[in-house]
Amino acid sequence: MEGFLFQASIYLAAAVIAVPIAARLGLGSVLGYLAAGILIGPVFNLVGSETKDLQHFAEFGVVMMLFLIGLELEPRALWDMRHRLLGLGGMQVVLSTAALMGIAMAYDQPWGVALAIGLTLSLSSTAIVLQTLSEKGLMQTSGGRSVFSVLLTQDIAVIPILAFLPLLAVTLPTGMLPDGSISLDPDKVEAAHKAVDATHGPALSLVEGLPAWGVTLVTIGAIASIIIVGVFFTRPVFRFIHSANLREMYTALALLIVVGISFLMMLVGLSPALGAFLAGVVLASSEFRHELETDLEPFKGLLLGLFFITVGAGINFELLFSNTIIILGMALLVIIVKGVILFGLGRAFKLKGRDQWLFALGLAQAGEFGFVLVSFSVATGVMPSPVAETLLLVIALSMLITPLLFILYDVISKRMEDVGTIVPDEIDEEGPVIIAGIGRFGQIVNRLVQASGFQTVVLDHNPETIAVMRRFGFKAFLGDPTRPDILRKAGIKDARVLVVALDDQKAAIKLIEYARKQRPDLHIITRAHDRTDVYRQYQAGANDIVREMFDSSLRAGRYVLENMGLSEYEAAEAQRMFYSHDRESVRELATLWDPNVATGDNKAYVARAKELQKDLETAFLNRSDDESKKSA
Repeated sequence: MEGFLFQASIYLAAAVIAVPIAARLGLGSVLGYLAAGILIGPVFNLVGSETKDLQHFAEFGVVMMLFLIGLELEPRALWDMRHRLLGLGGMQVVLSTAALMGIAMAYDQPWGVALAIGLTLSLSSTAIVLQTLSEKGLMQTSGGRSVFSVLLTQDIAVIPILAFLPLLAVTLPTGMLPDGSISLDPDKVEAAHKAVDATHGPALSLVEGLPAWGVTLVTIGAIASIIIVGVFFTRPVFRFIHSANLREMYTALALLIVVGISFLMMLVGLSPALGAFLAGVVLASSEFRHELETDLEPFKGLLLGLFFITVGAGINFELLFSNTIIILGMALLVIIVKGVILFGLGRAFKLKGRDQWLFALGLAQAGEFGFVLVSFSVATGVMPSPVAETLLLVIALSMLITPLLFILYDVISKRMEDVGTIVPDEIDEEGPVIIAGIGRFGQIVNRLVQASGFQTVVLDHNPETIAVMRRFGFKAFLGDPTRPDILRKAGIKDARVLVVALDDQKAAIKLIEYARKQRPDLHIITRAHDRTDVYRQYQAGANDIVREMFDSSLRAGRYVLENMGLSEYEAAEAQRMFYSHDRESVRELATLWDPNVATGDNKAYVARAKELQKDLETAFLNRSDDESKKSA
């Protein structure tokens, strides 16, 4: 008992110290866990052989991760993303696997081992990349969304890869043991592989001894049972648990769902991760989805963290130091090969400029799922241990290089801005409200409209403004709102409202005129600097024109009246009267305003303005008289 508590204290202390430091340095939690494992393992030798046993237990964190990924993906969302998932993501996995498999075969690896290497290295680091994109406010860019699509495809691809890898075990050369050693005794080889199967295979099986058609029926039945239970039985069970009013029962039920499904999948010979992911997708539309996420997230995080610590503790640094140049060269080769493939795919899918570089550099590394696949490949006899140890070092080094890749992206992005080659985002959304310009004015309009439940498409030509918006979680697209192609992609053809909130008044007029010409029925709301801008925008075709300082000045004037002795009602009535009169006056004066004549020299305009001012004063005098009569 004392030994167990000591080891638990070592693992937890290493995580608590190393992970926050890594996060503070911008390296991400995964690298923090790896560093913690390296410190307590190869560096200080505080842990020993128990890390292998812990790793098998910690692999259950991967099952929970895939269940939570499934919870985030409703079937409809998956269908809407099918083009990016199957096209961009699918091509990335296939091409990267083929290229890296070819390189491995060139270094005399058997084709089965080479294929396992290619599949393992084709995956990128979901944890590091998504965290970095969020921190840099790049998630809502076209490049960021493409990166997310590929990462999602890779996460889903892990499931069939886990199911497929055991089929490659037969490709080990005759006489090769799972640990990489060679034996000429066939009985010894067979016994070694049976020992691996006995260690890692399920103790019970529902398909053992069945014919092929029986195995198929049982497997289909198991998958169908997961779907049926998820659709029809989870809600009543959750309501029953809710009636008990015991918070810990939610956690128990969430664990039961994941553990039970994993056990069922093992009984029919499928990957537990496959069942967990399928259950997550089925429950994605459930009203209890957030309860499940909240309950399982800590377990997933701790188990995955423990898994990465055991990987770090098991890294063979003697191998790294004895072959530093070779292993570092392999890591760089992986990054270069994947980067070139990603750059080409980005261009094929119409990513340009900074988005293309973000896509290529952001996904060029190997990922944390590679550790899972390497461990699984060794356990199932697909990959010999010496190859696996080298592969673990290559994956870890490529992940450690990832922050440098994002620094390189920042340099390239800054250089593009300096030379003025700002490439607009690929706009892939349409909405009933288009907001052109997202400064202080546009931000408030956008927040109000979105908070009221309406979708907006936000456009702005300033990269810094867009970056700030994304940092605060608002989606916006980089592009010149006055360009017809940008407006078409934003959905000007079917939009109901266009909000013009541009600082550049000439650009605003240009946008209003174009929009009115294309859509006579479109309601255009604009922001004006002063009355002159109001008149220009009115003639250009704007419907509602808001002066920058008008409403705030009215509020300030109302506060003055209240502090001069008027009641809140009287001050509000005065504000309402002034507002109504001013709107009518501006509308009338707009018909007299001539852009070719200075306002002070326009006699008809000046005369009518004086008359309207007198009308305003008369209206206020009459109101005062009425109030006096009422009070008398």
